[in-house]
Amino acid sequence: MDHVDHILIVDDDREIRELVGNYLKKNGLRTTVVADGRQMRSFLATTPVDLIVLDLMMPGDDGLLLCRELRAGKHKATPVLMLTARNDETDRIIGLEMGADDYLTKPFAARELLARINAVLRRTRMLPPNLQVTESGRLLGFGQWRLDTSARHLLDDSGTQVALSGAEYRLLRVFLDHPQQVLNRDQLLNLTQGRDADLFDRSIDLLVSRLRQRLLDHAREPFYIKTVRSEGYVFSMPVQVLGAEQ
Repeated sequence: MDHVDHILIVDDDREIRELVGNYLKKNGLRTTVVADGRQMRSFLATTPVDLIVLDLMMPGDDGLLLCRELRAGKHKATPVLMLTARNDETDRIIGLEMGADDYLTKPFAARELLARINAVLRRTRMLPPNLQVTESGRLLGFGQWRLDTSARHLLDDSGTQVALSGAEYRLLRVFLDHPQQVLNRDQLLNLTQGRDADLFDRSIDLLVSRLRQRLLDHAREPFYIKTVRSEGYVFSMPVQVLGAEQ
């Protein structure tokens, strides 16, 4: 039997939940709707889903808190599409930094939401050319750092874990999967966030800056992530597959 993608919709607005749920069902997706974080946690405790549509502005635990919670637990690999009623670049950047895979501003057309859901699912399942090689060994080594791609942990040379947000992890993975290749901002946005439209370069620049801080990379004379003027960024270090962590 063919797999039918299961979408969990978390929104305190009953009308939006029902409209979106019914529209996605009519277009071949399996859907479950819940009203808040408590119901979301209860459902996910027993049922896996393929993607979560998560409203940003909700009473109680808001979408940012819930997204951060998802990324810290066993659902860290489940794609999250954030819904926000505010067309504020800061909100979008924070959502992406918390680990959201995409966002959509209310009011939105159900058709666009469906298109974005399908795009996120395709991107989540798409393997870059060398990803199969790197995934065969859980540890990737570069400079003084190691990245555990299974646990999504960054480790320094003493084995100490350095916390990464979901967005920082995805950006680092893109660089490690394309070492010593110049990637422009549009490529980085598409590879990390799946943004096919409405690209805003500043989000990538901020993420690069945050990732440099995690890697203790000096912004003026970076060792790992170098700026290529008028072109984008390049991860300048070679990457080694070290195998599984003991």
